[in-house]
Amino acid sequence: GDPDGDAMMSAAGWIALSMATPLAGTVLIWMSGSRPNQREFVTVAASIVTFACVLQILPEVLDGGRPALAVLEIVPGLPLAFKVEPLGMMFGLIASFLWIVTSFYSMGYMRDPLAKPSDGAEDGHHGEGGHHGEGGHHGHGETNLTRFFMCFAIAISSALAVAFAADMLTLFIAYEALTLSTYPLVTHNQSEEAKRAGRTYLGILMSTSIGLMLIALLWTWQATGTLEFAEGGILRGKIDDGLVVLLLFLYMYGIGKAALMPIHRWLPAAMVAPTPVSALLHAVAVVKAGVFTVLKVIVYIFGADYLRETGASVWLMYAAGATILLASLVALTKDNLKARLAYSTVSQLSYVVLAGALA
Repeated sequence: GDPDGDAMMSAAGWIALSMATPLAGTVLIWMSGSRPNQREFVTVAASIVTFACVLQILPEVLDGGRPALAVLEIVPGLPLAFKVEPLGMMFGLIASFLWIVTSFYSMGYMRDPLAKPSDGAEDGHHGEGGHHGEGGHHGHGETNLTRFFMCFAIAISSALAVAFAADMLTLFIAYEALTLSTYPLVTHNQSEEAKRAGRTYLGILMSTSIGLMLIALLWTWQATGTLEFAEGGILRGKIDDGLVVLLLFLYMYGIGKAALMPIHRWLPAAMVAPTPVSALLHAVAVVKAGVFTVLKVIVYIFGADYLRETGASVWLMYAAGATILLASLVALTKDNLKARLAYSTVSQLSYVVLAGALA
């Protein structure tokens, strides 16, 4: 469009567009399922457009603005809303930029006939790469690859929704969408091992988020009447100081994606997924959504000062410190590189949690 028209578009519009683009891409990927080249062109195009949209929000945030977008009110006082603050802006930029990089990587990896053995496919007959220029595939059938790129796009949209969420409920919904959209990617090979890993993945992430985080949300809402992220937190004076520790525990272990031990097992299990999935989801979207949520909860729900006054986060420092050490020690014992990376990731994540707890 003409530059004036672009300048007219508000940051709220860009927020909506950055989350809608991957979803539109999902539909186009589905429609071009039988044409690999077109499908992969769509994936790359969607990733570049998404990143461009996220970039458009940046100037306003750098100027100290907090661009917001309200979608709908689920229950009075509980809207589905988005509001971009610096932390979410950074996460959004990183996730959308790395989608571009991993799109190219996925194309090469998923098409390369030589990548077959690592993908657990038993099809020698495609071997000579006769189809290679024409988008040769693993004999997993095009449907699987189309599903792969579709789930990937939905996951990116969910990750951006996590980044831009204005309140805990919106974040929770986006967080669950991220878990569900990445499940088919973990079980992509459809082997017994992949299915077992998928069960671990879904089992731990869903049970922690529904069994612990959802309870924490309801408690927070019941105590404060809001779930909106606010500078300095929303809980001060709203619940008994002695209970802050318990509520923090529900949140920290409810955010299973942050992989605090002992609920870290889903991450090494998820490594049966094809490498591009590990590259984006286990390095960027899923696990970062976990520690990102931890930081949002510490900074905008509890408030760092409040946690310091009540001493409620001291146990978290120990839990995070223990995870850093133990996961690193486990990583040293692993010979499989992806397993080692998985445990190393668990360890690295706890550095972020530790930083939040120390703040």
